[in-house]
Amino acid sequence: MPTFTTRDRTDIYYKDWGNKTGPVVTFSHGWPLNSDNWDSQAFFLASKGYRVIAHDRRGHGRSSQPWEGNNMNTYADDLYQLFEALDLRDVTMVGHSTGGGEVARFVGLFGTERVKKAVLIASVPPVMVQSAINAEGTPLAVFDSFREAMIGDRAQFFLDVPSGPFFGFNRSGAKVSQGLINSWWQQGMMASFKGSYDCIKQFSETDFSEDLKKMTIPTLVLHGDDDQVVPIQASGLKSVELLPQGTLKIYPGGPHALPNICAEQVNKDLLEFLES
Repeated sequence: MPTFTTRDRTDIYYKDWGNKTGPVVTFSHGWPLNSDNWDSQAFFLASKGYRVIAHDRRGHGRSSQPWEGNNMNTYADDLYQLFEALDLRDVTMVGHSTGGGEVARFVGLFGTERVKKAVLIASVPPVMVQSAINAEGTPLAVFDSFREAMIGDRAQFFLDVPSGPFFGFNRSGAKVSQGLINSWWQQGMMASFKGSYDCIKQFSETDFSEDLKKMTIPTLVLHGDDDQVVPIQASGLKSVELLPQGTLKIYPGGPHALPNICAEQVNKDLLEFLES
């Protein structure tokens, strides 16, 4: 099982698939999941000759579960250390949900020397939480309820989320996949309780506005207009206005889980963007 160890002695698990000399694509996953949630995209691109790197964020999946360091700056630093360890260059970075915030913060902290393109899918930037200057955001009370639900019964909460808004299975006429629900639950329960608890604050309250402005590379924003977790009005529509070279593609009726529910179209859009 490939891992590398960060400066603070945290072991980070990663997958390294495909052509080792091919163009590099990295994938940053959402909360509270891990790199397995990218398997459709990773397999597709690796089969097309790309080198695909997908890691489990600290506190998630098969990576270590440290008590400290569960914050966006450290997440980005861990990923940069992986770039250094594998000497990754000319990378296209792809992030979903919280992972999109990780990509933005990575560029905000470390620039674009190793990055040539980025893709933000149903991602949390610029900032999720509602405030006086972000009226379209989600009230803090919603994220407080996430924390309360975790403490009360994490196992049930991690069934309720994928059974409802994450995949859009609560919508009339939705084709429900019990397999996807089970997979989400399994990935979530693999995560550190402390790590996934801390991450709620990170994905909801971190302001990525200045990071987006520093993303002076072609950046594709994919977002569903029926995203119940990260509503497009407070995220995708605002992000593209801050990105120097941003392009927005809206998925009509698309839920938050675009890489799963709309996997075929996401794969097609990623390949087209990579080859453009």
